[in-house]
Amino acid sequence: MTDVPSPKPPQPRNPLHGLTLEAIVTSLFDAYGWDGLDARIPLRCFAFEPSIKSSLKFLRKTPWAREKVESLYLFMLRERKRNADPRQYTL
Repeated sequence: MTDVPSPKPPQPRNPLHGLTLEAIVTSLFDAYGWDGLDARIPLRCFAFEPSIKSSLKFLRKTPWAREKVESLYLFMLRERKRNADPRQYTL
């Protein structure tokens, strides 16, 4: 009898679930540009001859940098949500 791995449970509360690193970096670039990314996370891949491809190559090899990029992405999502609903803070 072969062991069939059970499917992973859905993660409805995880905003990173199902996103590729490329999608995250592209969204951050669209929101901040390379200069803005370098200002928020000072990495050589954002400062010197930046590109999506070179950034992905670096981030895939460097877990601590990837965590910083994912954290910035989550921050960006929270800010967009906060700014999208101005009634949230009215009394």
